[in-house]
Amino acid sequence: MAIPNDKMEYRRLGTAGVKVSVLGFGSWVTFDNQIDDDLALECLQAAHDAGCNFFDNAEVYAGGRSEEIMGHALRELGWPRWSYVLTTKLFWGIHRDDPNMHHTLNRKYLMQGIDGSLERLGLDFVDVLYCHRADPNTPMEETVRAMSDIVASGKALYWGTSEWDADEIRHAIDIADRHHLHPPVTEQSQYNLLERDKVEREYARLHADTGYGNTIWSPLASGLLTGKYRDGVPADSRGALAGYEWLAEQLTDPSAIDRAERLRPIADRLGCSMAQLSLAWCTKHPMVSSVITGASRPSQVVENFDALDVIGALSDEVCAEIDAAVA
Repeated sequence: MAIPNDKMEYRRLGTAGVKVSVLGFGSWVTFDNQIDDDLALECLQAAHDAGCNFFDNAEVYAGGRSEEIMGHALRELGWPRWSYVLTTKLFWGIHRDDPNMHHTLNRKYLMQGIDGSLERLGLDFVDVLYCHRADPNTPMEETVRAMSDIVASGKALYWGTSEWDADEIRHAIDIADRHHLHPPVTEQSQYNLLERDKVEREYARLHADTGYGNTIWSPLASGLLTGKYRDGVPADSRGALAGYEWLAEQLTDPSAIDRAERLRPIADRLGCSMAQLSLAWCTKHPMVSSVITGASRPSQVVENFDALDVIGALSDEVCAEIDAAVA
């Protein structure tokens, strides 16, 4: 059964006025690699039924197919455009044979990249356009001006960063302020119980000074925090996908598995899964606007969103116990 919408919490995206569900849904790895159009639609509907209004994508996911699949599903579902927040990301590119169209944030790429994403999604605009990585080879002012112009054109309503250093984000905000341009409003970085330093240390002063938000990815450490890799790599998991051998190595690291397994007794005591405990924990950080979940089947979506019932159980004492367990 889907979780009633009144259980969902909605938070401001950094200092922006728009609000996003504290649990979001993203398509990395799963769309096209693990699930087809029909299953993607079912997963989107399951997330929506749980009160999710934040859906994440990227140009590079499955070489553009992920955007196409999500766009097709949204058209089939027929949701009003005002009822959800949709994001995508640019940097890696899908035209790898052209020097101006991959691994860059130059103006040419960004202006043409957003048009390609909108065409694949079948939308007039995205709510947030992220710079998927920083680009040391393009002047920061060129990138900021291009992103601001995309926002001014209405093709994106906000823009953000993904896996940028705190100094790079500050530089972008300063340029935007100096030239009266649209500034970035949110980061998207990896954050989970096993990967914490960037959000908790590097971004601490940035968040305190600017209120910069974060829509975090990999809250389950690509599944390691679910406990399902304790006995090896399941055949139907992302760790078994061709081309993701690098991920399988991380997911089978004995030390990481040992740290994750220390959460099992805590989850058992609270009457939840390790995944639900880990997702709920991520929502406790004040910089986190939304926790992006992923799933390869609707039942997994429902299970993940049941983490909403766990958030209230995470007292300061329980959080301290969790910190000690994975330290």
